[in-house]
Amino acid sequence: MIKRLHNLEVTHFEHSKKEYKKTLKKLQYHLLSLQQTLLEEKIGLILAFEGMDAAGKGGAIKRLTQRLDPRGYIVHPISAPQAHELRFHYLQRFWRKLPQHGQIGIFDRSWYGRILVERVENLATKEEWKRAFKEINQFEKTLSDENYIVVKHWIHVSEEEQLKRFIERKTDPYKMWKLTDEDWRNREKYDQYLEVAEDMFAKTNCTDAPWFIVHGDDKLHARIVVLQNTIQEIENQLDKRGIEYTLISDEVNEKKVEDQEIQEDE
Repeated sequence: MIKRLHNLEVTHFEHSKKEYKKTLKKLQYHLLSLQQTLLEEKIGLILAFEGMDAAGKGGAIKRLTQRLDPRGYIVHPISAPQAHELRFHYLQRFWRKLPQHGQIGIFDRSWYGRILVERVENLATKEEWKRAFKEINQFEKTLSDENYIVVKHWIHVSEEEQLKRFIERKTDPYKMWKLTDEDWRNREKYDQYLEVAEDMFAKTNCTDAPWFIVHGDDKLHARIVVLQNTIQEIENQLDKRGIEYTLISDEVNEKKVEDQEIQEDE
């Protein structure tokens, strides 16, 4: 059952740091252009991020939003539900956070907690998490039918790289806040999380709400791929709707990147 993630190959960004920055900026301007189309067409974009602890979700989200119009997106860091939220169906707190049509909502962790952490930690009954597959598929179908685009990323990290990052966070005063006792406990159940993740992919990967699996051992590679996947799926969904979109031309995009590099060098 867990062959897909176990066999996921580490891919590196095989160019210089300068080329990485150049590629990153071009993709960011491309996404900015698509953001304007989404606004004009009143199409909501929902981006859900899941993955192992320390996989680089936050870093990928930061680069994805870096050049977007800040008025048009919001990032929701999702943690355990509060006491008052437990009085409702678990999807209620996500319904309340959905973006307006034309806006972008980014979820750092998501409604998949019901069939990931709540399943592994026995915070949901077997009946509850098994029922959640159907509930989540229907939730996402409702959104995609209602003029939303749903894109889901799982950012993976190997056990060895995860331990390396944990130790780095433990010893770096500027990163200590990222590491908790819960992270260490989750690490002991690494294989369990892989198994339930594979089950999740098999049962919730839908045409209009696809999963993209990205290996995060190389952070530079992962950030580039997340942007590429997001752009690709937005364009696929715009094409499916018969919506034309005008992108910043390669020439203008190239000039923006070069101008930015000059400013940073000054």
